[in-house]
Amino acid sequence: MIQISQIKSQTNATRGGKDDMAQLKYRRGIILISLLMILSSTCGGKRSEASSPVDNQPLPNNSRFKPRLTGTIYYVSPTGNDSNPGTESQPWRTIQNAANTLVAGETVYIKAGTYPEQVTPLNSGSVDNYIVYAAYPGDTVTIDGNGLVLPSYESGLFVVEDRNYIRVSGLRVINAGPNDNNAGIYVDNSDHIIIEKNYTYNTVSSGIGVWGSNNITIDGNEVELACNNGEQEDITVAGTDTFEIKNNYVHHGGPGTIGGEGIVAKDGSRNGKIYRNYVNNIKGDRTCLYLDAWDKYTYNIEVYQNTLQDCGAGISLASEMGGLLKNVNIYNNIVYHNRGNGLEIGNWGEEGISKRPIENITFINNTVFDNGYSAWGGGMFLENPDAKGIVIRNNIFSRNLTFQISNEINLSAANLTVDHNLIDGFRGDIGEIYGSYYVEGDPKFVSSSGANFHLQGNSPAIDEGSAVGAPNFDFDGNSRPQDGKGDGMAIYDMGAYEVRLYSERVYLPLVLK
Repeated sequence: MIQISQIKSQTNATRGGKDDMAQLKYRRGIILISLLMILSSTCGGKRSEASSPVDNQPLPNNSRFKPRLTGTIYYVSPTGNDSNPGTESQPWRTIQNAANTLVAGETVYIKAGTYPEQVTPLNSGSVDNYIVYAAYPGDTVTIDGNGLVLPSYESGLFVVEDRNYIRVSGLRVINAGPNDNNAGIYVDNSDHIIIEKNYTYNTVSSGIGVWGSNNITIDGNEVELACNNGEQEDITVAGTDTFEIKNNYVHHGGPGTIGGEGIVAKDGSRNGKIYRNYVNNIKGDRTCLYLDAWDKYTYNIEVYQNTLQDCGAGISLASEMGGLLKNVNIYNNIVYHNRGNGLEIGNWGEEGISKRPIENITFINNTVFDNGYSAWGGGMFLENPDAKGIVIRNNIFSRNLTFQISNEINLSAANLTVDHNLIDGFRGDIGEIYGSYYVEGDPKFVSSSGANFHLQGNSPAIDEGSAVGAPNFDFDGNSRPQDGKGDGMAIYDMGAYEVRLYSERVYLPLVLK
């Protein structure tokens, strides 16, 4: 079970410092989740180190974050002076002074306080010698743009532009504006950049935006109230080669004027992975996770182990300006309670575009539940007539409103393969299909009302999947396939979770006092 309040407490760049009640709630949340995981393991299998968005969220403070330091360490404090030498006893006053000074292999530790400034690093690091900007362990450091007027072009409060080998860790970056393209953390034309364990809040544009860069890691950040009346998306990666977007918590996005989706890879991005993120409460019809080629070849992207809920849609794919979106694998995701469709391949975009090509896309072993609750929508919606090489396999589509799988556009069998899915709630809507080798019935989740989508031991989804193209691990990181029925045959389950080996299940006794 995933609790919003518990996940929110885990970001190391906390909102207000060390709050005893918040820490108490955090501990209670950990205890509750631990108990639920023990109980669910009787049906859902044992957990590995790579388990879920909850397990991979940042710690409640940054006291355990210690970047590998290779050179001189400098210090910044609100009580310092920029004419000081930058030692711990004589720190600098501004982060920008550190940004003007640091060279490859050097680190600045920023002491607790609020810094009303824009930060732009002057120098680059090098291989194995990153320049590190980090909150001092245990301190709450806030870069606050309240009262600052950022440039009217693409910019941010922390700007990494034309720089390489830089790490930004454990900072609160808030109130970036007032212009449409003002982000919290903004990266452009840069290489080997790590953005980790930061918290962004109230940014007119993206909380974190990356453009035209290479080798980018966005890890363990919390992004809240991004795209607050501005453009782009809460986490934006555009035109970027080789990237990872992982372990982030993105929620309560603002009413973006153009965009506003949760996590987006677009416009020529390629060779990327988007995994173990938790996205919820994105406003309006905006999707939790979006891949859009725009007008450029966008390819080789893996999307897995994400939890996506309470958005306009769960996962959407599109080619808004006719660029080719190709070779995308979407697997082991949990997509539930979104206002529109859980999964969709769209045909929207700018007018006058004759073709919107989308090719070689797989949706395998996802759990798609209770989508379309606002009035219309369903599990999987196909509306792009140019789509080719689409595979929908081993998924659970359960209790989605208007349909479970809709091929309303009538893609041919040459372009669409649908097999080995569990269908719960066939509606008979126009274009709705079962596919082949399907199972129909209640998937028997451990607790759908508690968002625990592990399978009970008597689920009809156990050992009914196909091995073709299936991942060798599940949402929890447990290996696939396993012998879930105890008949000596290891066969893939349907959905995001694999039930553990039948002979290894442990049933806890009920003890009443």
